[in-house]
Amino acid sequence: MEDKDTKKKQLLLRLSPSLWKELAAWAADEFRSINGQIEYLLNECVKQRRKSKEKGKEQDHT
Repeated sequence: MEDKDTKKKQLLLRLSPSLWKELAAWAADEFRSINGQIEYLLNECVKQRRKSKEKGKEQDHT
């Protein structure tokens, strides 16, 4: 039986040529594929969002 997080979901993503070019350059700078770079950036955004939500809850309790 597979863990839900071990099997990755696929999705179609349409990007402008200029955004694709920027992401490709950024990915190359960090030795990642473009797909890997997009996944990394999304993970970082989710982490930041979680942290900001936690900070908001802490401020509500003070």
